[in-house]
Amino acid sequence: MTTHTPHPMLRSVLAALTVAASLSWLPASAQEPAPRVKLTTSMGDIVLELYPDKAPKTVENFLQYVKDKHYDGTVFHRVISNFMVQGGGFDASYKQKPTRAPVAHEGQAALQRGGPRNMVGTVAMARTNDPNSASSQFFINVKDNAFLDPTVIPPGDPVPRFEYNGQVYENVPRANLVNAAQLYGYTVFGKVVSGMDVVNKIKETPTGSGGPFPTDVPKTPITILKATLEK
Repeated sequence: MTTHTPHPMLRSVLAALTVAASLSWLPASAQEPAPRVKLTTSMGDIVLELYPDKAPKTVENFLQYVKDKHYDGTVFHRVISNFMVQGGGFDASYKQKPTRAPVAHEGQAALQRGGPRNMVGTVAMARTNDPNSASSQFFINVKDNAFLDPTVIPPGDPVPRFEYNGQVYENVPRANLVNAAQLYGYTVFGKVVSGMDVVNKIKETPTGSGGPFPTDVPKTPITILKATLEK
């Protein structure tokens, strides 16, 4: 039987396809490691792993603040031991730092992509009552906070069946649900992969009033000395 030697260009194409095929079974995280940010705090280091494949705009926004050194010198200004620890917005004098425009809310989309919920150790964006108001502030959950989870809206218009807070609704116009602020929840975009012991120390710190806040402010300031991108 006569064999044919492939043209050199064809050989290079085949080689590339072979390499691609050999990598196709690898999970996305193996091909592109999730970025990690180290928060060097006055109580120790906390390393956050971020999920741009689940909440791309949120992660991009957070990383830009890291690159801009926005978090350097900010404090954890709100600490509630059975809830979460929050920071990223105020300096040691409780002066709010300037921020860029808010980032679009991605909570529901992140869940649909298989992202994590508001469970112990996950990191989410803080915001006002406006779902699309998150800027630089974030919080770390120190317990499972299911009530903060976004509610994914089933397909259809009207939506044939929808459950919320233990009640079932039928044939709901989709616009009514898409525009319902209470369904947005809070966007989880990462989790603590190192330093949860530090987070637990932070959550147990004594709190009281401080600056413009009447409660939940650590009596001894807990400062993010610097935030750096690890990879």
